Amino acid sequence: MHEGNQTAMDAVARSSHWPVPTIQKAHERSETFGLCVSARPDYEILSSAALTLKREQNRILCAHATPVMETLHDQIANTHSMIVLTNAEGLILHSVGDDDFLARAEKVALRPGANWAESRQGTNAIGTALAERCAVVVHGDQHYLAANRFLTCSSVPILDPYGEVTGVLDVTGDHRSYHQHTMALAKMSVQMIENHLFATTFQDMLQVSFHGRPEFLGTLMEGIVAFSSDGQFLAANRSAQFQLGMPLSALRSHTLASLFEVTCAQLVDRLRASHDTHITLNLRNGTVVCARAQFKFAPQVESARPRFANARANAVSGGTPLGTHPATMPGAGNRSQLSYLDTGDPQVAAVIAKVRKVIGKDIPVLITGATGTGKELLAQAIHGDSPRRAGPFVAVNCASIPETLIESELFGYEEGAFTGARRKGAAGKLLQANGGTLFLDEIGDMPYPLQVRLLRVLQERLVNPLGSTKSIPVDIAIVCATHRDLREMIAQNRFREDLYYRLNGLVVRLPSLCDRTDLRVVIERMLEQESLEMGQMRALSVAPEVMTMFEQCAWPGNFRQLGNLLRTAAAMVDDDGQITREHLPDDFFDDLRGQHAAGHEAAAAHFAQTDSVDAIGAGKARLQDVAASVVAQTLARHGGNVSAAARSLGVSRNTIYRKMQMGAPGKAPGNR
Repeated sequence: MHEGNQTAMDAVARSSHWPVPTIQKAHERSETFGLCVSARPDYEILSSAALTLKREQNRILCAHATPVMETLHDQIANTHSMIVLTNAEGLILHSVGDDDFLARAEKVALRPGANWAESRQGTNAIGTALAERCAVVVHGDQHYLAANRFLTCSSVPILDPYGEVTGVLDVTGDHRSYHQHTMALAKMSVQMIENHLFATTFQDMLQVSFHGRPEFLGTLMEGIVAFSSDGQFLAANRSAQFQLGMPLSALRSHTLASLFEVTCAQLVDRLRASHDTHITLNLRNGTVVCARAQFKFAPQVESARPRFANARANAVSGGTPLGTHPATMPGAGNRSQLSYLDTGDPQVAAVIAKVRKVIGKDIPVLITGATGTGKELLAQAIHGDSPRRAGPFVAVNCASIPETLIESELFGYEEGAFTGARRKGAAGKLLQANGGTLFLDEIGDMPYPLQVRLLRVLQERLVNPLGSTKSIPVDIAIVCATHRDLREMIAQNRFREDLYYRLNGLVVRLPSLCDRTDLRVVIERMLEQESLEMGQMRALSVAPEVMTMFEQCAWPGNFRQLGNLLRTAAAMVDDDGQITREHLPDDFFDDLRGQHAAGHEAAAAHFAQTDSVDAIGAGKARLQDVAASVVAQTLARHGGNVSAAARSLGVSRNTIYRKMQMGAPGKAPGNR
């Protein structure tokens, strides 16, 4: 024992020659832990079950860190190194690296399940970074334990949005192949992880991103500050703290107005008035910065008014960026929101008629249809016409939330349920929807194991947040949507049959935009909305030539595609407010030409198959008769749908109507 202590003292004495006070202090701590330099390191490894539990407790950290680790590994592959993620206690949760080095690292227990706190392993980058709360490089013989001196490790603490250490990202390699840029890459990776954690934590709050140089917006260099809906400071990332010149402790006494000299209302007005996505703000020290803001409205206050621009809604929370928040629909007032959606298409009218019969009767509604057909729009209108209209409308996109996070998003969690959890816990979407409507978009993408928990909640109307033993009653209406074939998924054991029959009280299908007969009315409504959002006093309109092209388009992206095109065109119109050819993007014409080419090929093949072509050759029929015959047969193939027939033949719907009248004089056009 005396020999071991002497060896430790020698190591401390040797470290005094290094111009690194952090390493010397770490060696002194290692000595106080009673570690021996030549001792065998602590090779105790957690069992598989215990490690799984630790990962579950740190799952938000793991969900955001592991993709970054993979990207970092791609950058340093084949350098005899590895990347390690630990929790706040120094326990390794995940590792990735070169196979040859992973095998060497395992010999000193540098692997998941091992703890690399200083009290276990002496001076090492992971443990020392946790102790010092700063980035640390420990090179070769700077390690306290001799067994670890073949390593060079670069570790950076990962801070949660409240400034607390939640883990460490470490890059470890052979000390002979150390590169100076390794620490820089590790710091950048941690910055990415922290920004992802920040965005997730404050996804329902006002976030202001800023930098003195506009080209740095959207990069790791931008500062991000989160505020409550009344402008109170919540948190700031490291870059924001640096630019504002204050640590978190000092920033907590500030507001949006005291930091950026603007109130929430003024910020909203400035963003709506701006034609750019960026605005300028003044810092309290007089510095002018370029900024952008995003406010994803909490479900309790989010407007439940339907909107055609739902493509711009955030996929996770159902909110929208400040600059594109939809205004009240023209003339909506207190009238039925379902009536507002009834724009003349018989298929949509039939859907609305069915929905009206079950509103307020605790019958779940399942909305199907292609992506972008307005499923969330219909769900919001159902809520707006229901007795629950005064309650919250909470939207959850099951496809956009990582599988590791969706359970906490839906059910919420108690304080301390896992590392990275918000203080005082968080109410899940189910509890947020209490007294209102829960909209589960893309329900077919919900992880299979979680479907069991959802079924239990729907049956018992009780929610158990993660980490809690208490069941909380909930009163919610359920509306679901999917573009998938749930019956087929059931046959493939990818969707629970019992959940399907619990959700499909009423199943309705929204038609694709190309199959609707109310395109003109829809476009008029969308342009009215764009005029309001852009603050334009003049009415927007579409030139007849452009409207004809719109009617010929297949719109594979449905309302999302149409909405983006109209928004872009509306921003480019001249003083007369009319959208003409030059206001349309080039790819729209490319798509249209592709459709026409396909339609003409189909028409030529169809002509070749008819007896009418032979009749022309023999002079037995007029060309008009042949055209009318082709139109009739094309209509038959498309079940009388004029829009579909027009797309197939590459002509306008008006042309179809004329040919129909030639083929059947005195007969009114059929089903559009």
